[in-house]
Amino acid sequence: MDERLWNILADSFPKLLRYGVEVTIPLTLLSFSLALVIAVIVALIQYANVKALRQVCRFYIWIIRGTPLLVQLYLVFYGLPSVGVVIDAFPAAVLVLGFNEGAYMAETMRGALESVSRGQMEAGYCVGMNYVQIMAHVVLPQAFRTAFPALGNSMIAMLKETSMAATITVMEMFRQAQVINGRVYESLALYGEVALIYLLFCTVLSWVQRLGEKRLATYGGNKP
Repeated sequence: MDERLWNILADSFPKLLRYGVEVTIPLTLLSFSLALVIAVIVALIQYANVKALRQVCRFYIWIIRGTPLLVQLYLVFYGLPSVGVVIDAFPAAVLVLGFNEGAYMAETMRGALESVSRGQMEAGYCVGMNYVQIMAHVVLPQAFRTAFPALGNSMIAMLKETSMAATITVMEMFRQAQVINGRVYESLALYGEVALIYLLFCTVLSWVQRLGEKRLATYGGNKP
């Protein structure tokens, strides 16, 4: 590696890492939090089998899973202003990423809820608990334990998907790499460097996920 390229990479690394910590990570956490809220609500509606609302939820899942994330980003950020709805780039990215991943996570949560024995609902009623109490204290904790590995995978996937926010001008880590490359024209080295930072972030999240799985297994009475 020649001295010029080394200097470029040494200079760009802290900049990329800073944008990763200050923009990419917060974008991931906010989007994932929104997706989790949506997923739980949609899964609970389907689990309760409220027919009209269930059809609305199925329609939402069908639309989101049937259209590309990039198209959804463009519709919200570039399309909605034509009807008078203007959303800044960062909140637009949070909304789209949250609603997009929420559709996939809703199916994960639905499957986890349905894996909990219906007999536990009956047992809850027998000890005087109402529906909300049973869901909050009996069914949902078990469902989250079952869904935890899949939800962790969704978070890791979302971290990588935040790079798509560069297409709507969010100055996150990948967008910063594009800006730097526009000055120095070292695409292979710079995009390789940003890929390594994504790999670093995903490795940390994977480690946290495994740690969480071990804790949950111990809590559930199994050896990690």
